[in-house]
Amino acid sequence: MTVKANKGEVLSELVNKYLLMCGNCAQTSFIALQESFDLEDGGILKALTPLPGIALRGETCGAVIGSLMALGLVYGRDREQLDDWSRYIRSLPSAIRFCRSFEAEFGSTMCGDIVEKQFGRRFNLADPAESMEWLGEGAVEKCGAVITTAVGIAAEIIRRKKK
Repeated sequence: MTVKANKGEVLSELVNKYLLMCGNCAQTSFIALQESFDLEDGGILKALTPLPGIALRGETCGAVIGSLMALGLVYGRDREQLDDWSRYIRSLPSAIRFCRSFEAEFGSTMCGDIVEKQFGRRFNLADPAESMEWLGEGAVEKCGAVITTAVGIAAEIIRRKKK
């Protein structure tokens, strides 16, 4: 795995590119980290399709999920290691560090809480009318900044492993 990402420029460009393309924070965060660190995909990008805010219900932020998936590819165990509990335990600090840093920045890992903080109110993103209103109030810019922060936190954790 080669590290291509510099201190945020490339990540920010990738987030902007993919968020505008797909409108999905889970997929955007994962693909930005995947491209930056040459991570395998194995169908993960497709599996992330319904996961922004856990199916638009205001639950776990898609940027958290996509970033944690990327961290799992770097630190996690694979099929041949499923019974390796020590590797499992060693993989958790990176995820915990990511979640704590993300929460310190946004106060929560929950999409609804983050949206409320960014926009001053919650939106029912599963409702097409509210989703359009959310977009009109700067969703790409505001949520793009959340995603950029998330992938920046994850990238720093991945870079630490490379040192």
